[in-house]
Amino acid sequence: MTIFIQSLDYQLWNFIVNGPKVPTKTVKGIVTPKSENEFNDNDLKLLLNSKAKHVLFMWNLLEVTYEGTNQVKQSKISMLVHQYELFMMHDDESISDMFNRFTTINNSLKNLGKCYPN
Repeated sequence: MTIFIQSLDYQLWNFIVNGPKVPTKTVKGIVTPKSENEFNDNDLKLLLNSKAKHVLFMWNLLEVTYEGTNQVKQSKISMLVHQYELFMMHDDESISDMFNRFTTINNSLKNLGKCYPN
């Protein structure tokens, strides 16, 4: 996601990491925020708030779509833990097929944040 956001606009990534930068002006030694009609081109580049919100919204949407909500994630973990705990070789299965199936279960658990030590 970092690379994707940086490819859209590198300043956008800085904005997400460091927070918003409000354009300011100094009047009689006092720093105050500029009003929108005082913004110049450089000030507008600093105001990437809506673009950042859009990218983060899309990221959250993709995350829920492909990983599911917390409830779906917990359900997947539960199912995979069940498969892991009851894992055994099937009668018509080769050792390499069994190993591939075991690796798939472990990798799926790891991707969902549940890891078993060696």
